[in-house]
Amino acid sequence: MHRLVTLLFPAVAMAAAYATPARRPVRGPSRPPALFETHEVCFACHNQLSTREGTDVSIATDWRASVMANSSRDPYWQASVRREVMDHPRAQAHIEDECAICHMPMMRYQARAQGELGKVFENLPPDLGGDYLPRLAADGVSCTMCHQIRPDRLGTPASFVGGFVVDTVREPGQRIVYGPWAIDAGRTRIMHSSSTFIPTEGPHIRESALCATCHELYTEALDAQGRHIGRLPEQVPYQEWLHSRYVRERSCQSCHMPAVTDSIEVSGVWGRPRPMLDRHTFHGGNFLLLRMLDRYRVDLRTDALPRELDAAARGTIEFLTTQAARVAIEQPRLESGRLEADVAVTNLTGHKLPTAYPSRRAWLHVTVRDAGGRVLFESGALRPDGSIVGNDNDADPTRFEPHYRRITSADQVQIYEPILRDPQGRVTTGLLSSVGYNKDNRLLPAGFDKATAPGDVAVVGDAAGDPDFVGGSDRVHYSVPVGAAPGPLRIEASLWYQPIGFRWAHNLEPYDAAEPRRFVGYYEEMSGATAVVLAAARATTAAGAP
Repeated sequence: MHRLVTLLFPAVAMAAAYATPARRPVRGPSRPPALFETHEVCFACHNQLSTREGTDVSIATDWRASVMANSSRDPYWQASVRREVMDHPRAQAHIEDECAICHMPMMRYQARAQGELGKVFENLPPDLGGDYLPRLAADGVSCTMCHQIRPDRLGTPASFVGGFVVDTVREPGQRIVYGPWAIDAGRTRIMHSSSTFIPTEGPHIRESALCATCHELYTEALDAQGRHIGRLPEQVPYQEWLHSRYVRERSCQSCHMPAVTDSIEVSGVWGRPRPMLDRHTFHGGNFLLLRMLDRYRVDLRTDALPRELDAAARGTIEFLTTQAARVAIEQPRLESGRLEADVAVTNLTGHKLPTAYPSRRAWLHVTVRDAGGRVLFESGALRPDGSIVGNDNDADPTRFEPHYRRITSADQVQIYEPILRDPQGRVTTGLLSSVGYNKDNRLLPAGFDKATAPGDVAVVGDAAGDPDFVGGSDRVHYSVPVGAAPGPLRIEASLWYQPIGFRWAHNLEPYDAAEPRRFVGYYEEMSGATAVVLAAARATTAAGAP
């Protein structure tokens, strides 16, 4: 059969060549089998796929330009790991192992199976031509990672923080990969021949609980001696989703892996038309990383082509600007020399907005102009360096901007963000120094009940008692002086978003090491492109004097 496949399908033969065991570790009495293969064994067949209209929906090229594929190349992650190691040098081995859980998951899982810890810096820079573990590290979150996860304990706390289960017993050639469909015997033989894996139907591959294994992260806080001092719910979007109405309506995959509605073959070699192919774009919130991967591709050893990364970044921004939020200006009016108006923000996502890594923030930029266009009031302007005018935290790392119900002056800015605290209550951006939050007023998903929310997803700060901050939306009242300016006055409100806030980037500056220096340099060079507008609205008051 293998000879027949080689003659008829040279692409399959090429994939089989990639899968030869020459690069794998030698199996010995005390060594587990090689658990993973890098993406090449899947690329040859799951490529050259297009819709009837000619849109390229190849699984291989979609994935290659995704954040998942480039998780180990992420320069901000690398800089942050170095920062944590410098803050807690006695715990370096533990820190690297923990930080490899989801950015180098195949390397870390294989190392653990061999009785070792995951090593981050030993496997950098990414090297796809190196030994087995460095190649796994370079491949980020790859095909044989996600598709080998078994349904065991999914959705339970034991599965969080990389607690997924992969079979560590079967030898290469006997290993199972799960997909959403049943595969006939003929195609099973072809895939096994080309990749060494046996395709098996596994409905759990489309369940949100699968994503939760890496996207539910708790960080173990440490003191200067490396001793455990607390536990931080660093990012818990799955539990946010569970506490929303979306748990009955949408899965993670349905938003972040949009379905192609055509009936389409999932293999360019000998596929079978399947309904609802889920694209492997994994659009999320980090357009900035995708831009960096392209701009600094030599430094970061980027594998994806420039056009692929450009398409991925543009697709991410389109995803954010069409599916994240809405903004409305309600009841604008002039009263006694002041503009009175409500700005309502609606969260369209199935989790908090923004969610996941706590460097992310969204904020309201509101301006009021007179009939001639002169600015009478402005709150939340973005500076070219990526900082926000009026934001206490950008000006002073020890302070932060509170949640507002009512804004009356230009130095007040409504920022939806998490602010971490250390054991003494001080503001920090060090994950392993954090034991909780001083503030978490990120916009809640629809159906989220503040009163019944578990502690790990609770609202923290004044937003907890704000009656206008509820599941699905927030309403902020603006009461600002406009003097005797003649109307009609024009009000503009926009919701901005940054994947890496100014303070989270610049708090790396004191760390004299290659990775922090490199990232701060990247951020400063790209400072004009760190944020996008998620949604905006305009309104005018009636004509006439206030």
